[in-house]
Amino acid sequence: MPDSRFATPRRWFGRLWWLIDATRRTLFNLVFLLIVVVVIVALVTSGPAKLEDNTALVLNLRGPLVEQHPAGLRDAALAQLGGDTPRSTQLRDVLTVLDAAAKDPKITRAVLVLDEFKGGGLAGLREVAAALQRFRASGKQVVAWGGGYDQRQYYLASHADEVLMHPMGFVYMQGFGRYQNYYRDALDKVGVSVNLVKVGSYKNFGEPFTANGPSPESIEANGFLYNALWATYTDGVEKARKLPAGSVMAMIDELPQRLTAAGGDPAKVALSSKLVDALKTKDELRQMMIERGAKDPEGKTFRQVSFDNYLARQKPEYIGDAVGVVVAEGEIIDGGAPAGTVGGSSTAELIRKARDDKSIKALVLRVNSPGGAVFGSELIRRELELTRAAGKPVVVSMGDVAASGGYWVSMASDEVMADPGTITGSIGVFALLPTADKALEKIGVHTAGTTTTWLAGAGDPRLPPNPRFTELLQTAINQIYSDFTLRAAQARKTTPDKIDAVAQGRVWTGAQAKERGLIDTLGGYREALKSAATRAKLADDARVVYVQPEPGRAERLLELLGAQAVQSLVARFDLQLTPIGVPHPVVQEARQELGWLVDITDRRKPFAAITHCLCGQP
Repeated sequence: MPDSRFATPRRWFGRLWWLIDATRRTLFNLVFLLIVVVVIVALVTSGPAKLEDNTALVLNLRGPLVEQHPAGLRDAALAQLGGDTPRSTQLRDVLTVLDAAAKDPKITRAVLVLDEFKGGGLAGLREVAAALQRFRASGKQVVAWGGGYDQRQYYLASHADEVLMHPMGFVYMQGFGRYQNYYRDALDKVGVSVNLVKVGSYKNFGEPFTANGPSPESIEANGFLYNALWATYTDGVEKARKLPAGSVMAMIDELPQRLTAAGGDPAKVALSSKLVDALKTKDELRQMMIERGAKDPEGKTFRQVSFDNYLARQKPEYIGDAVGVVVAEGEIIDGGAPAGTVGGSSTAELIRKARDDKSIKALVLRVNSPGGAVFGSELIRRELELTRAAGKPVVVSMGDVAASGGYWVSMASDEVMADPGTITGSIGVFALLPTADKALEKIGVHTAGTTTTWLAGAGDPRLPPNPRFTELLQTAINQIYSDFTLRAAQARKTTPDKIDAVAQGRVWTGAQAKERGLIDTLGGYREALKSAATRAKLADDARVVYVQPEPGRAERLLELLGAQAVQSLVARFDLQLTPIGVPHPVVQEARQELGWLVDITDRRKPFAAITHCLCGQP
């Protein structure tokens, strides 16, 4: 018989556990029921209110202009719909909204608000400017307003019918170019040596680690590039504002004198230089738009629809033949990678997915990449080659940057299209071998051992560089460069020697690349979609499908609910994302550049061949 002394406590503990378990299950069931009720209510009440006549579209763009949100769908949607400032604005979303609004009879004008817009590369800005021009060509007005304008913001503002600015604002255009940190002396002081093996006299990626200043070749190539990009920028602004050629440079050169004449008021300088049409506060803008349009139901502002709200109203098509789009944005690495970085295997898988999709009749690869790993680049190029062999046309559309590895992935297409402001080319290869033997000696650490072959420690960063290994590496890099120029010559239907003459790691603008036979056509993303559709014998406005990684359960829920329902859910649960601090720009740049050395050291097997242009948005 069980001891009666323990029977009573066991019964009490059993009853207590039953009570705890029943309470737990009841609470979970109640929470689940609450979620179901909220979802149902959100679905029922989430339909967008119909737009009224005389509605203004407010293009309150935020964050940098990108091809693809670097965060996942869930994070981007919750950040945007929850009222937080989105981390980025997708170029395709801006084009979709402007082109749809141009045809929408309810939308009569657009208000461009750029205070939170962080800009983008020249090619992307030109795409948005062209969409603004199409909107205006439909007979609708665009009014731009800002507390002030930096160079990138002003490029878009200049393409409005009317440019307004706060009386305390200023227009700041400083030209293109960049200053680069050089770490040779700093690395010497800590005992780190960076051994550079490269092909291409203009291939300057390794210079910051091996020199204390730019080479003559870098100065020549960068000057040629930046001057061409700046000419494209100023020409676009001057034509949009109907200013005489040279007006922007004259304003910059004479800025001290003009500012003195204006009594130190930069807003008056912008007004007298005809960069802006009027100086108005935000409440004066609001009153002006009420007078030109209509009041909202509460009578406090003008009748309007926000960029986010109007984008949520655009429903994608799900039936019919389509043009598929794969985005390759960011540095190219081997293996898989999330949005914001180009994974060689993951991007190749997306291309394979598009090839196997029977509804996708043509493919556009949208490239915005300075390059990276050679192997990852080749995986992507090969999948495009197989896609063409399968009978599906491939068009490469170059964005802000498509250089080095970004150019490598473009060499298996029916057409390569770039904007005149695209940065491309940089056909060259290099490898870096950082060694820290002297740094270890400084702290009294010595490295020694026994190996069966000379190769066993040849790439060890704790040892001095092995001349035999360096020679071996140079031979391998030479062969990769030969492959690069040979593939480029085959793609461009020319000879390797002619490609070599415009290669050597040198970067070009899209317009310069066209003159040198490195691309086929000058045009933007919209033109690339049309070209792909035409090659596949589809209508110009054929359905477009973005081929992206399969969404997780949270992303599927967001897609199921739709943007309006998600907005209701977010409002009910009051979800807020904590903003992440950004390091000081100078510190961030140094961390990123020196981080390359650490990354290269970690993943070389026995070395990493890299095709990267060390270039970006000017």
